[in-house]
Amino acid sequence: MASLILPGPHRGIRARLAKTHWPLLILLTLIALAGVITLYSVAEGHWRPWALKHAIRYGFAACLLLGMGLIAIRYWMALAYPIYFAALAALLAVPFIGEVNMGARRWIELGGLQFQPSEAMKIGLVMGLARYYHGLRAEQVSHLLYLIPPALMIGAPVALVFIQPDLGTALLLGATGVIIVFVAGLSWRIGFLGVLGAVGAGYAAYRFDILKEYQIRRITTFLNPDLDPSGQGYHLLQSKIALGSGGLDGKGFMQGTQSQLQFLPEMHTDFIFTIFGEEFGFVGSVGLLMLYLAVILTGLSIATRAKSHFARLTVVGVVATFALYVLINTGMVMGLAPVVGVPLPLVSYGGTVMMTIMAGFGLVMSAYVYRDQDVLKRGDFL
Repeated sequence: MASLILPGPHRGIRARLAKTHWPLLILLTLIALAGVITLYSVAEGHWRPWALKHAIRYGFAACLLLGMGLIAIRYWMALAYPIYFAALAALLAVPFIGEVNMGARRWIELGGLQFQPSEAMKIGLVMGLARYYHGLRAEQVSHLLYLIPPALMIGAPVALVFIQPDLGTALLLGATGVIIVFVAGLSWRIGFLGVLGAVGAGYAAYRFDILKEYQIRRITTFLNPDLDPSGQGYHLLQSKIALGSGGLDGKGFMQGTQSQLQFLPEMHTDFIFTIFGEEFGFVGSVGLLMLYLAVILTGLSIATRAKSHFARLTVVGVVATFALYVLINTGMVMGLAPVVGVPLPLVSYGGTVMMTIMAGFGLVMSAYVYRDQDVLKRGDFL
């Protein structure tokens, strides 16, 4: 309230808004606009049920991003552990009070609204790991004793998400955590041993029936979709047909046959990039991917300018999560990765995912607005 009434604080808000990275917000808005256009097409030229909600949600999410960007990064560091453990507690509660949807128990309903604790954990894990490594000296990062806490911080949510079951999100959380640990300065020798351990764990999961049968079928279908072209491989083959039929410049807006004739599943979520590629072709698809690349490069540029270790690792973690979303989803619909149900950020329909992504970039914006303030010394809490 004081910031709205007193002239001094009001000028402070204007100054912080002036330092906001507006090009980053414009890039995110253009990506979200591509989502609105595609969702409008998927609904055969209607704003409902997806396009209008997507646009409204993005408006609220953009306000969330700007609001978080005005809060000093040191306060986000103070909240890092509470946010992580709150997300972990929500994940622990899912098996007991979670809602079942499409055969998986992943959602919690509060006041008529559903949210996925695994999405909140994507931010909580980034902040928690960044806070942990902010307090370590360089020589401690690769010490085995100091690797136990981050291993537990990554392993606990990955295991809880995996048993929901949600293999795609579990892999994304694990990969994001590993990236932050490496960026924090982990020795490549230890990292190589970790990779070997991960490969061994993956083989054990396959060999001893830890993976669900449908998850194994997804992997085998990815390796050879022609083995079951009318069953498990059908969706992937249809996706490839749609992308290929788009040609250089696409079939035109709302002219895609695979989408308009309902040959593809989950067109408004997992396979939305296929719809975009069929209608706007190779040129449009590359243009959308260039927008994603511009966001990723902008985020990495912000990370290099941050003066605090917490801010740098937080920005890298958010950007890594965003990049993994894009790589997994686009690779999935092009047959370069197994179908694991990871949405395309800001384009696929889904409120929880959108809020998670924009909240993450709110932290990135905070790191940028307060980029010149060296207020976070290693080992200090505030």
